[in-house]
Amino acid sequence: MRKKFLTTALLSTFLISGTLAGCSSGSSTSTDKTTINVWAMGEEAKSLPKIVTDFEKENPDIDVKVQAIPWDQAHDKLLTAVASKKGPDVIQMGTTWIPEFASANALLDLKPYIQKYPEFSEDNFYPGSIETTKYEDKVVGIPWYIDTRVLYYRTDLLKEVGYNEAPKTWEELRDAAKKLAKPSDNKYGISIDTNEQTLAFMFARQNGSKLLDEQNKPLFNQKEFVEAVEYLNSFFKDGSAPKDLGMDIVQAFRSGIIPMFISGPWMVKLINDQAPDLKGKWATAVLPKKENNISALGGSNLSVFQYTKHKDAALKFIAFMSSPKTQVKWMEMTNSLPATKEAWQDKALQENELYKTFGQQMEASKPMPMIKQWEEIAQTYLKSFEKIYRGGANVQKEMDVFNAKAEEILSK
Repeated sequence: MRKKFLTTALLSTFLISGTLAGCSSGSSTSTDKTTINVWAMGEEAKSLPKIVTDFEKENPDIDVKVQAIPWDQAHDKLLTAVASKKGPDVIQMGTTWIPEFASANALLDLKPYIQKYPEFSEDNFYPGSIETTKYEDKVVGIPWYIDTRVLYYRTDLLKEVGYNEAPKTWEELRDAAKKLAKPSDNKYGISIDTNEQTLAFMFARQNGSKLLDEQNKPLFNQKEFVEAVEYLNSFFKDGSAPKDLGMDIVQAFRSGIIPMFISGPWMVKLINDQAPDLKGKWATAVLPKKENNISALGGSNLSVFQYTKHKDAALKFIAFMSSPKTQVKWMEMTNSLPATKEAWQDKALQENELYKTFGQQMEASKPMPMIKQWEEIAQTYLKSFEKIYRGGANVQKEMDVFNAKAEEILSK
């Protein structure tokens, strides 16, 4: 369906006349100055112009124009750019979008430039981040910032049930959640986010599942995956996780209704800002393990648009954004976690126990499979899981159905 949608969008867009605001055709090269256009999304687009001035000071022959694209419009705008071959010079790419746009030949292969720009070297980044930059035999992006999932927990409440440290295994997590839950007081042990696309796949990997075999056949009805779904469902079955929380997670954490949850780095600032009275009563920890404690890796990369007329300037800009010095400054400005390993040695991260955890978890973090169909597969899983935790469907039978649907999606 996605392939059909992409093809239709491309064909339709070819029929549209007109020009695109902020596109590469609007970039300019005078005798002494080049202007490149950078498309950035969300909060990043608001902060990027501030750091661009540093790049322009170092490169007085290059001007950078940042165009802010709302996340909910970004996908369609990129499709239009691909179809018209008129777009930015540099694009922020969410890691899950890489397969779709790389397969549409929208992203420049950076392999020939890795030797020229040492900032692009694979050794600079965590292995999981590097996975997100590759499509077939090409390198189509450079990691910009990363996120991964860790355990947030109330240290004071865990101590009350005998845990002076965060749970370190699946068994301990299960035990702590049971002890913390007090259904009669409307209190739970943990929040299992049923809208989180990566959660079950993350736990399945922890239980030894490969998700897909070497031929990209799904393994969702195999023992390792089914056991992980049963484990997640067990929190709902005994009431230690709410099916519908009905309130903001920060306030639930603050009030002790939810003393544990799994989420990304953005929650650190939200808790500090919205629940300052919790200072000293909460912490972050790497995920509890089964066979391993693999977490989900996300974030954004920077890519060069295939049809740029200013390739050298675009590559220079990405190299600048990838340097450890720039990455630390970007983190201070935006709270985005750096993708380069050297930046993680900065004092600001090493002395902050809340953020330091994310660097430790990055050693065991992997992106979801880099295939075009993954988002549709993940959405399909959420529907199956709802039948299990809400409707009481048999886990093995529902995973058989889900696996068959996934095979169909992958065959498109």
